[in-house]
Amino acid sequence: MTQTPNATLEQTKAYELTQQIQQQLNKVVIGQPEVINQVLIGLLAGGHILIEGVPGLGKTLLVRSLAKTFNGHFSRIQFTPDLMPTDITGHALFNMQSREFEIRKGPVFTNLLLADEINRAPAKTQAALLEVMQEKQVTIEGDSFAVSAPFMVLATQNPIEQEGTYPLPEAELDRFMMKVFINYPAADQELAMVTQLSAPSKEDYLAQVKPILSAQAVINLQQMTNQVTTDTSVLDYAVRIVRTTRDWPGIARGAGPRASLFIVQAAKANALLSGRYFITPDDIKTLALPILRHRVLLSADRELEGVTADQALQELLVQVDAPRQ
Repeated sequence: MTQTPNATLEQTKAYELTQQIQQQLNKVVIGQPEVINQVLIGLLAGGHILIEGVPGLGKTLLVRSLAKTFNGHFSRIQFTPDLMPTDITGHALFNMQSREFEIRKGPVFTNLLLADEINRAPAKTQAALLEVMQEKQVTIEGDSFAVSAPFMVLATQNPIEQEGTYPLPEAELDRFMMKVFINYPAADQELAMVTQLSAPSKEDYLAQVKPILSAQAVINLQQMTNQVTTDTSVLDYAVRIVRTTRDWPGIARGAGPRASLFIVQAAKANALLSGRYFITPDDIKTLALPILRHRVLLSADRELEGVTADQALQELLVQVDAPRQ
């Protein structure tokens, strides 16, 4: 999309930076432009992302590549049934030499945290992420420690294998701004990926990604995202969509107020990625599915009919009138 006319120099630079990040990620994560776009929306909006897809589609590569674009720190936690909360947050350890307790910070102290197969750990361990996702801090032995900015959790789960998994608590699901589906790439895209990875060059595949900005620059982009103009009628449209989920036939439980806030925040990020500095009804409508799909519970009748949350939400979106642009 073209950039907004009469944009300021700062706005122009912000748009160019977001385009460069996308270009860097598209070099290595082939065939997933929508996933890349939604992950960037989450980063700019200061939200967390739940990614659902089968193994081998490049989820870890995406997160590592994103961290490299701004020289950020990356940590990966493989969630397993025996993983303890302190394995995530850290713990106090008694030092025999100094005769004092020391705080050993866990892998959560990073910029981008990949929580791989998050539903393989029990609820007690999953809950270790609740505080840091909401407050950007961790409490260890009664003391609070802030994580570095920017901070983002990207969690993955396998939609097929359900044996030995634990459903995510509603409180934790609600803290994820979006639930993103990652699917198989198209045939030509898969061929291009295999061709690149099969090349005789010994260069690290991730070396194709070049750092193009700093962590502070990402924070600046997040601040610019917050400053994107919002019209009252568009805000009302977002709230009406969320409120309609609470009374919609076939939806047993609708989305809470946090969904309204997340839709607007994500719409601002989508506008910035599009070179605009105002949100439109299309921004709201485009992001309604990834933001709402994990926040609604279908009725038993609709589930028996084979209806998905996306299908029910699409029916709802048709009925909610959008303001004229």
